[in-house]
Amino acid sequence: MNFNVNENNIPLQKIAADFLTQKNVEFYVLREDLIHPEISGNKWRKLKYNIEEAKSQGFKSIVTFGGAYSNHIAATAAAGNQFGLKTIGIIRGDEVSNSTLDLAVENGMKLKFVSREEYKRKDSSEYSNCYVIPEGGSNTLAVKGCAEIIENIDIDYDVICCACGTGGTIAGIIASTEKKVLGFPALKGGEFLIKDINQLLLDYDANINKDNWKLKTDYHFGGYAKVKPDLIEFVQKFKKENDIELDFVYTGKMLFGLYEMVNNTDELNNKTIIVVHTGGIQGNKGFEERFGIEL
Repeated sequence: MNFNVNENNIPLQKIAADFLTQKNVEFYVLREDLIHPEISGNKWRKLKYNIEEAKSQGFKSIVTFGGAYSNHIAATAAAGNQFGLKTIGIIRGDEVSNSTLDLAVENGMKLKFVSREEYKRKDSSEYSNCYVIPEGGSNTLAVKGCAEIIENIDIDYDVICCACGTGGTIAGIIASTEKKVLGFPALKGGEFLIKDINQLLLDYDANINKDNWKLKTDYHFGGYAKVKPDLIEFVQKFKKENDIELDFVYTGKMLFGLYEMVNNTDELNNKTIIVVHTGGIQGNKGFEERFGIEL
């Protein structure tokens, strides 16, 4: 199938800084954010085989779930628009309008707002006439897509890192490499993801039993969509120095954490590190709207 996206030849961009040189650390960003302007990074990786499956089963509509600022909601709407599938987004919370949801609507998504209690009780069976993709897009087919991320890495490396929301991206990376994998949960109390990631790996391949990964749970900045001045300053400075825009929910927190680890510990000394940029830049507009943050 021709998806009209750039999922091959994604560049590895080297990051140069004195503190990296002092620790003998080679640091590269895998620019998955360049896959597509609206279906970027892991959003595309997760949706790719789900879209293929929906079409092969003859579905005309996709239903999925998320919050009012969900990158996954926006990406699913864009994918549906591009590949001829109607999309329905079940949105947690009161009815609102913002740049993320506006983008989804522009791409043809029908939104249904439900209370948080109703959202917790969501039952996919009521959408039997639609292809159902879970919140965040993480399922077995998402793991299959994310397992292809490492195909664009053409150098030897010691550690590969990614941000974590629902666990599908890191599960795909774990499944596809024997190298050390570090995950940086965006959610407070991200330890719960260990169980979810293990289940995704089991569902993907029952023979997978790996201990080459761990989560770094200290860089959530208070929770999923929380920001603090030091994170804002870091993201702004990183863009200025490297010409790479990060998002505040995922990649900004991950890079902040990695910089702190290199500066303050010996864990990553003498390592070559790959950082997966999972996209999600459209979400920055929401922070600009709510908090007046400029990038």
